[in-house]
Amino acid sequence: MTRKIYRITGADKESFLQGLVTNDVTKLPKGPVYTALLTPQGKYLADFFLVPSGDSILLDIDTSIAPATIQRLSMYKLRAAVEITETELHLHRGTGARPEDGFSDPRQAALGWRAYRSTTPDLPEDSTSWDALRVANLVPKTGIELTPDSFILECGFERLNGVDFRKGCYVGQEVTARMKHKTELRKGLARIRLSAPVNSGTPLTADGKPAGTVHTVAGDHAIAYLRFDRAENGLIAGDVPVEWVRDHPVQASA
Repeated sequence: MTRKIYRITGADKESFLQGLVTNDVTKLPKGPVYTALLTPQGKYLADFFLVPSGDSILLDIDTSIAPATIQRLSMYKLRAAVEITETELHLHRGTGARPEDGFSDPRQAALGWRAYRSTTPDLPEDSTSWDALRVANLVPKTGIELTPDSFILECGFERLNGVDFRKGCYVGQEVTARMKHKTELRKGLARIRLSAPVNSGTPLTADGKPAGTVHTVAGDHAIAYLRFDRAENGLIAGDVPVEWVRDHPVQASA
């Protein structure tokens, strides 16, 4: 696993995070919170887990975006009584029985458990095909489906318990709330079935018009970014016919 674990301490840690991230930090006493940091224009910057740890909060984030994210969080600190330090902890994961020190993945129960330990996990940790599990449950991954031009509602954050619409203001909140309440999602992530092997990054077309892109592929299924109005019939990835598998409903406006 390519994750970095940071520890957030200080008297203002909860209020500091609450004004920045998409989810409600006051839920932490009940367990980990999956959340995101957005631009003021509502676009994705980073996704991570916040995890209760005694008098501190752990921040579990993909290594590829960790330095830039910590730098941005530090920029927002100003005079807040908050310290963010890198730890030597390692993420352990599994899909079997949850250990005593483990937490259920807050996105979906099917994604198993997460634990934070000083020991390096054995590789492979278990026989789980994590990409296949993500595809089956339509869970985006940092740097693949989740990129700087993403909107989190198009990436399923509401379904994955990654955003709270009652918590109050945070960076990018106005755009996110408007997408939820005033528009219907016309584009977003969906699961597709492939009739032949297709590479990640292959463009999707329908009637000769651009209709999206294939992302993570696992067997004969994949996560794709789709234009829903063009995805009903005749989707093709390169020259391979594909089918939109509609077992994860598009969440439209309220």
